[in-house]
Formats: sequence, C-alpha cells, structure tokens
Amino acid sequence: MMYRPQFLCPGDSVSIVSPASIINPDYVKGATGVLESWSLGVTVSSHCLDHSGVYSGTIDERMNDFRHALYDPAVKAVLCSRGGYGAVHLLDGLTDDIARNPKWIIGFSDISALHALCVSRGVMSLHAPMCKHLTTEPADNRCTHYLRQILFGEIPEYKENPHPLNRCGEGRGMLVGGNMAVLCGLIFTPYDIFLPGTVLFIEDIAEPPYKIERMLYNLKLSGRLASLSGLIVGRFTEYTENEGLGGTLYELIRKMVDEYDYPVCFDFPVGHVSDNLPMIEGADVVFSVGERSVDLSFCIK
Repeated sequence: MMYRPQFLCPGDSVSIVSPASIINPDYVKGATGVLESWSLGVTVSSHCLDHSGVYSGTIDERMNDFRHALYDPAVKAVLCSRGGYGAVHLLDGLTDDIARNPKWIIGFSDISALHALCVSRGVMSLHAPMCKHLTTEPADNRCTHYLRQILFGEIPEYKENPHPLNRCGEGRGMLVGGNMAVLCGLIFTPYDIFLPGTVLFIEDIAEPPYKIERMLYNLKLSGRLASLSGLIVGRFTEYTENEGLGGTLYELIRKMVDEYDYPVCFDFPVGHVSDNLPMIEGADVVFSVGERSVDLSFCIK
C-alpha cells in the first residue's frame, strides 16, 4: 500500500530546496513567481542558493533544509530546485523523516534517488519538472500545466504517439523509475526500485549506449527485467549513437527485452527535455501500448 500525500489547496506553501548541486538564483526566482501565480505560498530553504564546492551546501546543511521543509506544517510540497550529483548523500538520513511526514517530493534527474527513497517508505512522489523548466518554458507548457493539475488533485491521462519499436499490450502495476544511472547505482540497497510487477520508466543524459546496455544486462542477469509488467523508455539525450554495437540505442534496448511479453514503448516524453511529463511514482497505473497510441492512466483518487 502506497500513501498518497495530500493534494494542495490555494494558500498552501511549497518549499524550494537544493538537495544536490548549485542552482542559478534566477531559476529559483522564476519558479517562485510561477508557484505564487497558482495561489501558493513559497519558502526558499536557508541553503538553497548557497555554495559548498559543487553542492548547494554541506551534507548536514542540505539535510537540515530538507528536514525543515518536511516538518513545517504549512509546507505541503517540496520542490527540488535542480538535480546534479548529491541527492544520494541524503538517503539514509531522511529515511524516517519521509515516512513520518509524507509530502509531495518534486523533481527528476538525480532526484530519482529521493523518489527511490519515497518508494522504499511507501510514499508516492512526483518525477516532474523543476525550477529551470518553470522559469524558462512558456506559461502554456503542457508539463507545467499537468504538474499544477496533479498538485491540486486533478489526475491527467496521457495519450502519446506510437513508435516503430513499440510492443503492443497492456500492463498494470506500480509506476517506478527515473534516471537509469542513478537508479542502477541503488541496486542491492534498501532503495532498489526495480521491483517485481512494476511498470518501469527509464531515461538518461550523456550516457554512451554501451553503458546503458551494461546497466540493462545487470537488470537482465539479476532477473529484474523479466519481472516487469511494462517498460516505458523515455528520452535519452546528449549521447552519440554507436551502431557498431549492433544498432541504435533504442534498438539495443528492444533486443534486451525481446524474450518477454509485457508492453514496451519508446521515446515517451520523460527525461532531460522540455516535454517532460510528470509521473506519479508509486501510483498504480494502467499502461497500454496500441498501434495508434500509448496510453498511461493513474489509478489514484
């Protein structure tokens, strides 16, 4: 059983925290303006705009900012300002806090580590755009619109275009996923997100195809690929194809799952792109891949 954090109401507050890398202050300012236009209050954590090496603060400073947001009764959601390496530092320290104070944790990229923590503690979270997106994308960007809808309790249904490599079918299960390199780094830990019967979505940035294939072999040889109910292959960006490996990256992924019978889709709009659809991690979903469309429905109230 997964716990769904409370939906927001006008007047509720969102805390912007920086659990990993340094953030451009302009992006925090821009995101604050967008959230305030949604009739939400915004608090910026104490070390959100600080510097400690490549991080926004020391581990203790980042941990304390996150805890403060979780324990503040006025705060109903925590928006991670950005990803970048560093979120993994907070996992063990926040385990009990997440369980005691379940709130919407919002972000993607390296924030996938925090989503894995939420799943391990039975709490839903939001793999979704962060401050840069809210600042730089047009006001009518559909991902921004869907993020707002979800936070206020309106659950969207996604209908996306087919891809030639798709495998048709219908799968049901708990939705989990995120950045592939981050999640594969958590295998055999308490935050291992590759669970039997789940619908998995994956994306990554600047990872060579041979490294993606290596990760997939880890999942295959450990039985994790075989146990899925569905696979959503999102956007893989900033890499160079190497057809000497036997095909394009998408073709390599398709070959890895050819022996299984669950539905698979490719080029789903999730990842380090402007069209980065919010995904409710930990929610039960119906995932349907057809000849004409790919449909994803969240089964939550």
